[in-house]
Amino acid sequence: MPEMSIAESLRQAIREEMARDERVFCIGEDIGIEGGFGGAFTVTLGLSEEFGHDRIIDTPISEIAIAGVAVGAALAGMRPIADVQYGDFLFCMMDQLANQAAKMRYMSGGQVSVPMVMRAPVGATARGAQHAQSLEAFFTHIPGLKVVAPATAYDAKGLLKSAVRDDNPVLVFEHKLLYGSKGPRSERGALSPRGEVPEEEYLVPIGEAIVRREGQDVTIVGKLLTVYRALAAADTLSKQGIEAEVIDPRTLVPLDKELILDSVRKTGRLVIAEEDNLTGGWAADVAAIVAEEAFMWLDAPIKRVSAPDVPPPFAPVLEREYVPSAEKIVAAAQSLF
Repeated sequence: MPEMSIAESLRQAIREEMARDERVFCIGEDIGIEGGFGGAFTVTLGLSEEFGHDRIIDTPISEIAIAGVAVGAALAGMRPIADVQYGDFLFCMMDQLANQAAKMRYMSGGQVSVPMVMRAPVGATARGAQHAQSLEAFFTHIPGLKVVAPATAYDAKGLLKSAVRDDNPVLVFEHKLLYGSKGPRSERGALSPRGEVPEEEYLVPIGEAIVRREGQDVTIVGKLLTVYRALAAADTLSKQGIEAEVIDPRTLVPLDKELILDSVRKTGRLVIAEEDNLTGGWAADVAAIVAEEAFMWLDAPIKRVSAPDVPPPFAPVLEREYVPSAEKIVAAAQSLF
C-alpha cells in the first residue's frame, strides 16, 4: 500500500468520490486557481485540472456565501465538499450551519436532507488569536450535525469518504500540524504522520473510536494533534512503570462512548487531552459521561489537559505554553497515582 500524508489522503478521498458520483463538487477560496496551492493547505491541489472548474469552484472571500451555496446545493440533491481556509471563519457561517443545515431534516420530518461536508483546519500554528482556535466543541453542541476529527492518513481518507456519502451535514476538522511536514505549505513544527492508505475502496465508519495503544493503568483520550501528544506521554509513562491506554475517538458526534467507558472500567483512571479552552470544552463532556456512567470504576479524579481560558497567543513561546503538551499529559497522569 502507498504511504500518504493526511493532505494527500484527503485529496485522494475527494478524487475518488468525485469520480464515483457526479453530484460531488468542491467549493472554497483558492481551491482551484492556476498556480495556486490547492486551498490553504494543498488538499485540492491539481483537482481542477482533473475535474474542471465547474466542479472545483473558487469563490470570493465570503464564508457566508460558501456555506449558503453548500447548503442550498445539498438541499437540491448535490453533495458539496466545502472548504473554509481556517476553522475560525466557521463563525461567519453559523446561521447557515446551525440554523439551516443542522435543522432542515428535522423541521421537514425527514422529507429533505442536507448531504454536505464542511472541511475546517484548526489548531495553533503561530498565527494569532483569529487563525488558531480549535472549535470542535461548538459544533458538537448542535443537534443535526455530525463531527469527525481524523488523526491519521488512513482515517482521514476513510472518514471523508463516509462523510461525503452521509445524508447529514458533516464537519471534518483537520489539525494544521498534521497535514504533513513537507511541501510548499508545511507548517513550522508540523508532524508527518504518513501512513499506509489502501488503493482499493474502503470506508471508516462514522461513530467508531479506536485504541491507539493498549494499557491497564490509565486511560488517555486525545483527538487530532493531542493523539500524538498522548502517545508520546504514554511512552514516557511506560518507562516509569505506568502503562497508559490511548484512545482516539475519530468521531466526536456520534461519540463512541462505550469504547471509552470500557477502557476506564479497566484502568480506573482517565486523562482527557484537547487543544481547546478548558471551560465548556469537549473534554468536559467526556468527563461528564464517564462520571455519570462509570463513576464506581474510578480510582482517582478525572483530569483534563486543555488550553487555558484565553485567546491563542501569537508569540511562539506563549503558544508553546498555551497548547497541551506531552509533558502536561504525563504530569496529569502521574497525579492520579
